[in-house]
Amino acid sequence: MAKLRKFKCYKTVKRPFTRFSKYRNKSYVRSRPVVRMSRHVTGKQKDYGATVHLVSQQRIQIRDHAFESARQATNRSLERNVGKGMYFFRIRTFPHHILRENPLAKGAGADRLSTGMSHAFGKCIGRAAQIKEGQEMLTVQLDRAKVPEARRALKLASYKLPCKCKVVVQA
Repeated sequence: MAKLRKFKCYKTVKRPFTRFSKYRNKSYVRSRPVVRMSRHVTGKQKDYGATVHLVSQQRIQIRDHAFESARQATNRSLERNVGKGMYFFRIRTFPHHILRENPLAKGAGADRLSTGMSHAFGKCIGRAAQIKEGQEMLTVQLDRAKVPEARRALKLASYKLPCKCKVVVQA
């Protein structure tokens, strides 16, 4: 399987190219990559005592791979420490932005294989979410007695994301 490119290639927030149209000349993106996030909402939604958010501290793009990894880490930690069905977890962002790459051939004979920069729009290689500073990315609702476990779970999720994050508790 092919390796992912380094994140620094896609870190800056750019104008999203997400227009799909049934008319070819109005459609800017040729294909839509699969979103690798399996679930956005986990648990039962009811009136819990406290809400804990993971908030971004910088403007950045985050791939769907990173969000899926953060979701798995948070969910695993909450199931172990809080209990199954005793919390409500939601990913508040969705990766709409399509990442593209114009791969250039290297080595001998490369001039006969690639078109260079003449058709440089690029192929779709993945999706990313565009995050603003101060935006809530992950949210956990649970009982007030279990807030330290939720803080710990969201701290684990922040290690999986490529930005500076803080955990905010609402009563």
